[in-house]
Amino acid sequence: MTNPSTPSPALLAWASRAIGARPSVMDVSHPRENSRVWQLDLPGSVRHFLKVSPTAVMYERETLALRSAAPALGAGGAPQLRASSAEHLALILTAVPGQPLKQLTLAPAEEARAHRHAGALLARLHAAGDLSGPRRREAEQALQAAADGADGHLAKAGDQLTAPQHKLVRDLAEQLRTLPPLPLAFIHGDAWDRNLMWSQVQQQAGWIDFERARVATAVQDFVSMACSTWTDRPDLRAACLQGYGRNLTPAEQLALKGLAAIDAVSCLVWGPELDDPDVTARARRTLDRLTAGVFA
Repeated sequence: MTNPSTPSPALLAWASRAIGARPSVMDVSHPRENSRVWQLDLPGSVRHFLKVSPTAVMYERETLALRSAAPALGAGGAPQLRASSAEHLALILTAVPGQPLKQLTLAPAEEARAHRHAGALLARLHAAGDLSGPRRREAEQALQAAADGADGHLAKAGDQLTAPQHKLVRDLAEQLRTLPPLPLAFIHGDAWDRNLMWSQVQQQAGWIDFERARVATAVQDFVSMACSTWTDRPDLRAACLQGYGRNLTPAEQLALKGLAAIDAVSCLVWGPELDDPDVTARARRTLDRLTAGVFA
């Protein structure tokens, strides 16, 4: 099964009404089955994107994030939500300047600058969400929920892990239950260089794809970068945390190891399912680093 290269007539009609005219349409979906994103262009107008969320939960998360927390990132720091349709699980978003950092070849100093800007934006986002009432309880239980999910991921991964790796992941996941209370935040949920835009002209960063945004512990927003971009680049880790305004606490460092172990097992499952070799390789490398005791 493949995705349609153009929106359905009903979806395109809704989008046209929302932006006031019928646009030209170009498919810019990621090369995976559940990605449905189109670029919408009008002559002399701001570029928009039409995105259909894979699930209702992701639609609700991204809509909430773009309405409530992402505006704190300022102009160009995140997409602006122009319209949303629960019927179609669709959003119309403004473009964020630049290109995904993963697609750029930059000098090390400019890469560090991009990560420093990215960390500063995450600090704003983390402080922007509503953490009162039930949301606070949800955030406080986020590590427990992550630990609860470890066995399910391990069962699906099966013999892709050795017996010692199974034990390592279980042990690290169990440690999440024993940590003291950690800083809470409204997190992006998928913060890494695929979703980090960088404008070389404006020297400005921006985050996109908020479909996994939620309340949680702040450290959970650094798992993807710790398991990918930062692996060989401690300078980028330092730059991001400098922009963020603080280093991770010792308890957050321990949490990061447990969360990375769970992330690795999860990636072993859905990397092959989505035919994404980069994700599978990331999982293998994280497990190797954790086994060798060099994950930091």
